[in-house]
Amino acid sequence: MLAVIYEYFLGEFARSEGHKGGEFFTPRSVVRLMVEIIEPHGGKVFDPACGSGGMFVQSAHFIQEHRKQLSKGVDSSVYVYGQEKVLETVNLAKMNLAVNGLRGDIKKGISYYDDHFNSFGAFDYVLANPPFNVDDVSLNRVEKDRRFSTYGIPRKKSKAKAKDKGKETVFNANYLWINLFATSLKPKGRAALVMANSASDARHSEAEIRRTLIEKNLIYAMLTLPSNMFYTVTLPATLWFFDKVKTDDRILFIDARNIFAQIDRAHREFSDEHIQNIAIISQLHKRRREKFVQLVECYFAAGMERLIESKTRVEPISAQLLEVLDDDAGKQAVGELVKQWAGLNKLQSRYDQYREKHAGEKAVEQKNKAQHQLRESFDPFFAALHEGLKQLDKIVRQHEKQQAEQAQADGKRAATDRKTKALKTALDELHKEVKNAEMFYQHIHWLQECFPKAEYEDVTGLCKLASPADVKEQEYSLNPGRYVGVVIEEDGKAEEEFISDVASLGNELSKLSRAALKLETDISTNIKTITVDV
Repeated sequence: MLAVIYEYFLGEFARSEGHKGGEFFTPRSVVRLMVEIIEPHGGKVFDPACGSGGMFVQSAHFIQEHRKQLSKGVDSSVYVYGQEKVLETVNLAKMNLAVNGLRGDIKKGISYYDDHFNSFGAFDYVLANPPFNVDDVSLNRVEKDRRFSTYGIPRKKSKAKAKDKGKETVFNANYLWINLFATSLKPKGRAALVMANSASDARHSEAEIRRTLIEKNLIYAMLTLPSNMFYTVTLPATLWFFDKVKTDDRILFIDARNIFAQIDRAHREFSDEHIQNIAIISQLHKRRREKFVQLVECYFAAGMERLIESKTRVEPISAQLLEVLDDDAGKQAVGELVKQWAGLNKLQSRYDQYREKHAGEKAVEQKNKAQHQLRESFDPFFAALHEGLKQLDKIVRQHEKQQAEQAQADGKRAATDRKTKALKTALDELHKEVKNAEMFYQHIHWLQECFPKAEYEDVTGLCKLASPADVKEQEYSLNPGRYVGVVIEEDGKAEEEFISDVASLGNELSKLSRAALKLETDISTNIKTITVDV
């Protein structure tokens, strides 16, 4: 519990402090995704820009959660090593290790110049979120260091003047970090790092380093993150994944820019389900198809549990709506909605039958087929709920319109009465319950739509497994957007629905315009009254 509290306060401080706080803290959801993809299962973990030690903590959590999957006798213990340039942050990291019961060593040092742990080829896993675009690193101090020079040193395009010899700096240290991560790995090591988007397409000497890394077959995957995930930068960053024992020469590209949950106006994060959905792409690429059907199975279980909970809350909300609605159409719409929820009993029986029949199913094809059929049986249920809510929305809008017209006819100021406010509040609650209940089924739908056969395939706008020829054609760019393509989506609405929505928006605009005109008149009148009195 103490560890959870400590992590919470670190996150809240980083969020409130913005750029300053974000220097030592990487959002938990980003770290969790990195860990889910590189799958650390014990060994030595290194972070040369460790901040408050969040990478280490999430690595330990992953190992603990997946310990049952390891073969008996396999050592799953982890020992962590970190370097951090600011002493106060070193102390934060040491405290984080202590409250999480982790063994390790954190030292103060600048990783460009300090190598406290003899890192070359020393670690099983490397995870880091280094500072981006640093431009003051001494070239003279790093160009002969094999940690940074093994795959090439980033250099300026033009040669230095004679007077500047020995004083040159690396114009951008991004590829120093990339070099460091690659060279710190053992022969079977894996790494995950956060890097500026610009590094994926950087030119000149950086492009040569990138080409060398690609030709050495070190890069396992590239993943573009959504914008506003970090407290230091608003632009999207990219996750780089290294694997020194890749099974083929292709690179997995994932574009996750449109997968996020908005937590406030300025910040986004991945939900637990987002992390699992993205990580399963890597699992499918590794031909672990059983992981896919297991994930869908978990979503069905969680979804059914939430549906049952939501049903108990919907009944009193529906009763509240019936008390407020005074027209037959409204009462009929509520009645139809309640009737639809009653159909949950049949779906629950269908789910129980599925579990009973496929509980011990080993064949992925059979289980995947059964899961598709089960999900399809839920689709009409949710479609009917949404149709019922649409009808109720329409009735409430008509109710408000009638009130406004009556008030105008009586020469009164249009205002929402207590009864209508209660009606809208109850309806909002109903919308929330349906959204809440449907969430897991939406994830199932997304997974089955992207990977209908429970096996990896390229998905336009999401993922692409690129061959060396594909990468060469793109001039060795590692920008996922160049490979995955773009989806042009339709809203799926029929013509009548579109016209109805536009009409509703038109009515709303007219109402707001009338209110604005009346407000303008009132203000003008009040100003005249004040100036006359003066």
